[in-house]
Amino acid sequence: MRVDLDHVGHRYADGPLLFHDLTASLTPGHVYALTGPSGAGKSTLLGIIAGWTTPAAGQVTRQGIESMRWIFQNPHGVAQRTAIDHVSLPLLAKGLPRREAEEQARTLMDRFNLTRVADRRFAELSGGEAQRLMLARAFAAQPSLMLVDEPTAQLDMHTAATVSESLSRIARNDTIVVVSTHDPNTRDACTDIIDLKNYQ
Repeated sequence: MRVDLDHVGHRYADGPLLFHDLTASLTPGHVYALTGPSGAGKSTLLGIIAGWTTPAAGQVTRQGIESMRWIFQNPHGVAQRTAIDHVSLPLLAKGLPRREAEEQARTLMDRFNLTRVADRRFAELSGGEAQRLMLARAFAAQPSLMLVDEPTAQLDMHTAATVSESLSRIARNDTIVVVSTHDPNTRDACTDIIDLKNYQ
């Protein structure tokens, strides 16, 4: 399983290239940080990796990518459902019995420091808790590719630190994780860095 970027570049309409000649191989077991100044094309590159956007130059090859999850800047959940409901849902969708799904969900929530809020409604969670819940829910779905767009952009410094700490634990052998970020703590929590200022 891998995503290969071969001399990838992109521009909008007739505008200047946001980035160019980006070559990288993304493989499971890593958490890749996409960094660079505002407007450098971090979110655009996530879209290219996902296959939602065709690059203006170069090509992207995906091998063995069977499923994908995208985590956006602002966490979205069902206000009246509990945190554990959110993480259990992808497991129930796979056909697991409720008890087994909830056991697996609690194990996963512990990994993201969410055990104490498992039975709280989504509306009662803090911003950091809600963002970590989105990470846990995405991992419950066991995607081949996980794309995380600016996970700490809307959070205060302390809350952002809890999300960054969670990111450092999510590298798995069966998932490729790519995170766009301005946050140096989030960047440092990742295993690899792709800095778009090197491709401008």
